[in-house]
Amino acid sequence: MAPVKQLKKALQSMKKPLGKPTSKSKKTQKRNYYNFSIYIYKLLKCVTKEKVDIYRMSMLIMKNFVNDMLERITEEAARLVSHLKKSTLSSREIQFAIKLLIP
Repeated sequence: MAPVKQLKKALQSMKKPLGKPTSKSKKTQKRNYYNFSIYIYKLLKCVTKEKVDIYRMSMLIMKNFVNDMLERITEEAARLVSHLKKSTLSSREIQFAIKLLIP
């Protein structure tokens, strides 16, 4: 009978709302993505001379595209480094990776 009471007590404690996170926990959270929306918007403003906005879905597509290309470039550069039997990734490998990926 005692394990049932402990289980009920545990379930009740799980239903209680959590407090606000402290400022320390907010600072230590790591993000798994990079946000390039500011730079995409600045580039859009440079390219077009008229006042042009971008839809949220279009911005999301552009951010995904940029993140995907960065992943591909880093993977290809890492392959080049291992193929050349080097231990350091330099700008030369990144340039070659971009040339291989973007015809």
